[in-house]
Amino acid sequence: MLISGQRDSFLGKYKVGFTNDGRVQALDLEIYNNAGNSLDLSSAVLEFTMFHSDNVYEIPNVRINGKVCFTNFPSHTAFRGFGGPQGMLITKNWIQRIATELMKSPEEIREINFQSEGCVTHYGQQLQQFTLPRVWNELKSLCEFLKARNEVDQFNLQNRWKKHGVTMVPTKFGISFTAKFMNQVPNASPTAASASSDVYGAAVLDACEQIKAWMEFPFTSDVPNASPTAASPSSDVYGAAVLDACEQIKAWMEFPFTSDVPNASPTAASASSDVYGAAVLEACEQIKAWMEPIASKHNFSSFFEIGRGSPFRYFTYGASFAEVEIDTWIGDFHTRAANVFLDLGHLINPAIDVGQIEGAFVQGLGWVALEELKWGDPAHKRIPPGFLYTWVLQIQRPSIHPRKAVGEPAFFLASSVFFAIKDAIMAARRELGNEDCFPLDSPATPERIRIACLDEFAFVSSDFRPKLSV
Repeated sequence: MLISGQRDSFLGKYKVGFTNDGRVQALDLEIYNNAGNSLDLSSAVLEFTMFHSDNVYEIPNVRINGKVCFTNFPSHTAFRGFGGPQGMLITKNWIQRIATELMKSPEEIREINFQSEGCVTHYGQQLQQFTLPRVWNELKSLCEFLKARNEVDQFNLQNRWKKHGVTMVPTKFGISFTAKFMNQVPNASPTAASASSDVYGAAVLDACEQIKAWMEFPFTSDVPNASPTAASPSSDVYGAAVLDACEQIKAWMEFPFTSDVPNASPTAASASSDVYGAAVLEACEQIKAWMEPIASKHNFSSFFEIGRGSPFRYFTYGASFAEVEIDTWIGDFHTRAANVFLDLGHLINPAIDVGQIEGAFVQGLGWVALEELKWGDPAHKRIPPGFLYTWVLQIQRPSIHPRKAVGEPAFFLASSVFFAIKDAIMAARRELGNEDCFPLDSPATPERIRIACLDEFAFVSSDFRPKLSV
């Protein structure tokens, strides 16, 4: 597996200006993407990382420079989140650095810097239906965060070699392909929408069936170059097209009862087939016209012209809470509890959407804490049964059914485990009188956790950084 490509790994270098109360005033960020030995999708991944580098924070002055790096690693490529989680992870690190400098909690710094309704992002898109504050506050209440914080502090005072950590993190994930031509569905017949893709999801197919549409099995012989089910909008795009096709068919092909059409033409003079056949043909042409790309509603091309625009149709907002326990002797950890709260609109199929959330979270947990190929130990259960609880906020909005995309937004929320681990490490270091900032690269493997705990057996400096394998 070491010789196969992985997801793109990133290095972020930042300068942040902030006031004494923690309000961010400026961000100067340089992002380096390790593409490996070929470009693949790394350039597009970098763009997505740059879009998400503000995460949910209002920053009056922003400069972001991104570079794709040609290295002697196997070619890296896109994976769930498409660069968005990497950008947000960098953001969470400098938020925590501000909190350490000001001796405040990271949650406090996050809250005072949240964006608000009508805020304009660094790339020029205005935020609408900004539900993050509601999501954040409801999760904070459900998980009793202040009580959990106090219990963790008490546990850490009474235990030398076991430490608990707790944190909450928010997310804002943009929904759309940032390549204009990919925001489309294939041409369809009046009876079936044939939708092919590279990694077509059964969840997307089932969601579309629940919009009362029949989607035949996607053969590449029908649509050889359809858009992949990446970037999370597949149910929105395909579902909206199928729904519109059904409405068009219904409108054009309803039997013309006299109660509906009192003066319809009689079926005489052998013209009925011609007349109604022409109407059916017209319906088909209308369906084809209505299933054109939805990208015309968005200003994708403006990025390459003026560097500003609205690349996303909408955003999915969410937040997560995590509590972990680390063993400072050996660097092992386990997740004691995790709560995820997402605004997903009106769910099409709750079982599928909750499954997507839980699958993304566990996959994200591997990304932030386990995903280094030299590590793998089935004897240590870092994901105990029943540790994850999911809540969904349902708010009406202008999308299919109307529902928000769910495939990728929950992935980053697993970073709450990473920062809970870092919180536990900080408790271990404080016990030795060290409250300085320290590096903790992702993934937080047992090696990195053990060395970062900084006791008399570590034999490293306080700013030691273990070498990454990717």
